[in-house]
Amino acid sequence: MHKNQYLIPLILLLLSFGWNVNSQDKNRHPKNEFRGVWIATVVNIDWPKTNADGVEKEKADYLEILETYKKLNYNAVIVQIRSVGDAFYASDLAPWSRFLTGKEGQAPNPNYDTLAWMIEQAHVRGFEFHAWMNPYRATFDLNKQLLSANHDANKHPEWMIEYAGKIYYDPALPEVQEHLTKIVKEVVDKYDVDAIHFDDYFYPYTVPGKQFNDSNSFKKYGNGMTIGDFRRANVSNFVHTIATTIKASKPWVQFGISPFGVWRNKTMDPKGSDTQSGQTNYDDLYADPLLWMDQKWIDYIVPQLYWSIAHPKVSYAKLLKWWSENSNNTAIYIGNSSYKVRADSDKSWNFLTEIPNQIDLTRTYPNVQGNAFFSAKSFVNKNFDVVRHLEENQYKYPALPTAVPNLKQVIIDTPLVNEFVKDSTYYTFNIKYPFNTKVRYMVVYGAEDASKLDVNDASQIVSKILVYENTGTISFSLPKEKMNLYKVCAVTFIDYFANESSPTVIDLNTPFKINLPVQTDENR
Repeated sequence: MHKNQYLIPLILLLLSFGWNVNSQDKNRHPKNEFRGVWIATVVNIDWPKTNADGVEKEKADYLEILETYKKLNYNAVIVQIRSVGDAFYASDLAPWSRFLTGKEGQAPNPNYDTLAWMIEQAHVRGFEFHAWMNPYRATFDLNKQLLSANHDANKHPEWMIEYAGKIYYDPALPEVQEHLTKIVKEVVDKYDVDAIHFDDYFYPYTVPGKQFNDSNSFKKYGNGMTIGDFRRANVSNFVHTIATTIKASKPWVQFGISPFGVWRNKTMDPKGSDTQSGQTNYDDLYADPLLWMDQKWIDYIVPQLYWSIAHPKVSYAKLLKWWSENSNNTAIYIGNSSYKVRADSDKSWNFLTEIPNQIDLTRTYPNVQGNAFFSAKSFVNKNFDVVRHLEENQYKYPALPTAVPNLKQVIIDTPLVNEFVKDSTYYTFNIKYPFNTKVRYMVVYGAEDASKLDVNDASQIVSKILVYENTGTISFSLPKEKMNLYKVCAVTFIDYFANESSPTVIDLNTPFKINLPVQTDENR
C-alpha cells in the first residue's frame, strides 16, 4: 500500500477527535508545557549504562543525558531511584542498588551522595527532578543470592509474595505500607526533590496461569469485600497516605503517578475507553486513578499511552481524548513511548513523525499540559532524524512547567533589581531576595525593544537560572554575546511550587546601581 493511503485515514481519524490543522500554529510553541523524560535505572536500561561502570563514567553518562534533553528544551527528568527494594542513596531502610555499584548493599567507590549530586546537576540545567520509586516490586528475579542481608526480602520474608519470577511486597499489610511510607518520607525530608513519582506497578500485571497468592492477608483484612475491591482499597489507602506524608513534610513537593494507559475498556464499564486492551488499571492492576484524582490525592497524572495514533485496538488518539475528558483536580500530562521508534511490530513507529504528531495532537487539548517520554536512551545518540525534527519544530524553544492545580498561587513579590552592570564579557544582575517567596529559579526574557517584549512568548526566554539559597541577594551573570542581541529584558521569579511572578523590565542600554540604606538595629 502506498504511504498516502495510510495518511488519508489517519487524517480523518485525527479530525474525528477534534484535531484541527490550523490549531497547530496556535499551539506550536507553548511557553508553559511539561516536557519530561524517564531515566530508568532498573537493569541499567538508561543509566548507569552498566553496573560495572566507575563513578566518573557514571557521572559523565548522566550528564550526557541531561545535556541531550536540555538541548531539546525538556524541563523535567523522572529518575528511578528505587526499582527493586533498593536505593540510589544511602539509607538504613534499603540497600544500595546493584545497578549503581555492581553489588547490592555496596556503596559507590569513591563514595558520594549520588542522589544529591543527580538533583543538583538537574537543577543547574533548569530541570525539575522527579524522584521515581517502584514501591511494591521487591526483586527483578528469584535469585536471592544477589540480595544483600539488609534487603527486605531477607529481613522480612513474611512481607513478600513470589509471583511470575519476581518477589513483591504484599500491599495489604499495614507494616508494609508503614515501611514504604517511611522510605518516601526519608527521600522528601533529606533531598531537594520537586516530586515523588510512582509508575504503573501496583499489583503486578496478570500472567496467564499464575496466581498472586495474597489469600492470607485477604482472609485477615478482607472485611467482606470482594478480592478486587480489597486490592484496590489497599492501593488507594497507600496512595492517600503517601500524599498526606509528602505534604506534611514539604508542601511544594508534588506527588505524581503514571498509570497504565487504559483505566477500563468500555466493554467492562460504560465510563471506560473505546479500547480493547488485554489488561487494565482497574481490573488487573487494582489501581483506580479516577478515584485518586477525585480525592485530590495526586498532583499530576501521566497515563502511559504507549500506542500509535491510529492503533486499531488501543488508539493513542482515542485514549488521549478519554483522559482529557476524565481527568480532574490534577495536572495531566501524557506518557509517550519513544522507545518504540523503529523498534515495534506496529509499523507506524517506523515514521519519524509519529512522536511529533502525538505531541501536536496532545496540544489540541487545552487541559493536557505536556508529555513525558520513556525512555532516555531513545534520543541519546540515536533516532537523529526524530531529534532534529523536534529541535526544529515542536521543541524549538524552551518551555516552563506550570504549577499543578493543587499548588497554584499568586506570587506577590516582583524582582527588585539592585544593580545591573556590564563589562567586556558579562551582563551581571543583582536582585534582592524577596520577603514572601522561596525562589527556585530566575527567568530572563529578551527583546529588541520594549514594545516587543512579551513574557508569554517562548521564543523570548533567554535563560532559566537556579537560585541556590536566600543570601539576601540573587546574583547572576549572562554572556555578553548572548545579551547583546537584546535592548531590553525582563526578569521573573519561579517559586518552589512552580508559580511565576510578574516581570520586572530592565533597559539593557543603561547600567545602574541602587544604593540601599545600611540596616542597623534601629531601622531593621
